Amino acid sequence: MSCNPEKERLPEDYELATAWADMANYITKNTPANSPTFASRCFGYIGLTMYESVVNGYPEYESVASQLNGLGPLPIPEPGLNYNWKLSLNAAEAEILRSIYMQTSGINKNKIDSLEKHFENLFSTTYNNDSVIKRSIEYGKKIAQLIFEWSKSDGGHRGYLNNFDKNLVFDQKPGCWQPPLYAQSFSHFPLHPYWGKNRAFLAIDSAVTAPVFIHFDTLQSSPYYQQFIKVYETNKELTQEQKETAIWWSDDPDVTFTPPGHSYFIGTIAIRKTKPSLIKCAETYARIGMAVADAFRNCWKWKYQFFTERANTYIPQHIDQHWESFWPDPPFPAFPSGHAIQAAAAATVMTDLYGDNFSFIDSSHVGRPRDEIRKADFKARHFSSFWQTAEETAMSRLYGGIHTPQDNERGLEKGKEIGNNINRLRWKKT
Repeated sequence: MSCNPEKERLPEDYELATAWADMANYITKNTPANSPTFASRCFGYIGLTMYESVVNGYPEYESVASQLNGLGPLPIPEPGLNYNWKLSLNAAEAEILRSIYMQTSGINKNKIDSLEKHFENLFSTTYNNDSVIKRSIEYGKKIAQLIFEWSKSDGGHRGYLNNFDKNLVFDQKPGCWQPPLYAQSFSHFPLHPYWGKNRAFLAIDSAVTAPVFIHFDTLQSSPYYQQFIKVYETNKELTQEQKETAIWWSDDPDVTFTPPGHSYFIGTIAIRKTKPSLIKCAETYARIGMAVADAFRNCWKWKYQFFTERANTYIPQHIDQHWESFWPDPPFPAFPSGHAIQAAAAATVMTDLYGDNFSFIDSSHVGRPRDEIRKADFKARHFSSFWQTAEETAMSRLYGGIHTPQDNERGLEKGKEIGNNINRLRWKKT
């Protein structure tokens, strides 16, 4: 950050965009009381801001602001005047990160400021036009400020202040969620029970029909019982590969950038491999961000609609009283799987942008200490398509013993539907 700009080359488009994506993931990982729900929302606004801060510099593209749920048109550049779109993006990303993560530490805010100043100095020194520099920075900040103001009315603003509702009363009925004894969280109250009432980025996503659910039954021949037998039998015979898969995709919010952050990171992998233009970088993050945000919003709507139990409740009561899952339960109902739905939504938009056959290596957790409790290491994962990551993400929850096949399968289906809704926005002018 402290290098002399005169001795440093100007970054490529993709390098600027991915530097800010890395910062977004860093802040997500290192901000206390974060959750997958709140993080998904943040990535939606961060990605959208990146896109809207530069879209008017590319005549073949168009703003999606008026296509979103209540945002409306954003300011356009002054006609006939020049803008430096990298400076606009730089200012916009710094502004939205400081705003959307207003609760993060002073040290983290200094990191945001430092990255912003680094690129601002770099581009300003080489561009050498004070009017254009000032105009570009002001434009990017204005876009971020307007998007942040819109975010305040979505129902999730400062959601980290109300992670767990201690006053929530729910009906006790067979098959309903129970606070776990073997838990990922200290809380015995479910996470964000009203998140599903938040505004979606796309109005059409609010109208997506609920997934079909196999209802509670204790008969061994019943489809419901067979769901949990599959979890039980799988967990009894986990291979080392399956254990590594389970911990790789766990993305515990206490120590990682959360599941939606993992999807954002996969976008970064694709961008660094292909080195696209600035607008495609921004479009990538906007699509992923809004896809995972709406996926989580809908997932939480259905989680509290069905309010279903996890294997750590059903299996000890009806199959094996001594059973315990490979991975601890998260503090919210099971159906459908949040991991599956957000991974499918992200994979769907990534496939539309970069194709069906896209091989890459996910190294996001390489370097983490071995999980001594589960005797498994964090090893890089190799994939030949984005959809393969979605399927493996879903399967990892079965290996962990915290989701049944129907949780995962319905999550993948609905995530794909939400991702396709994002793809159908008018990103380019016809």
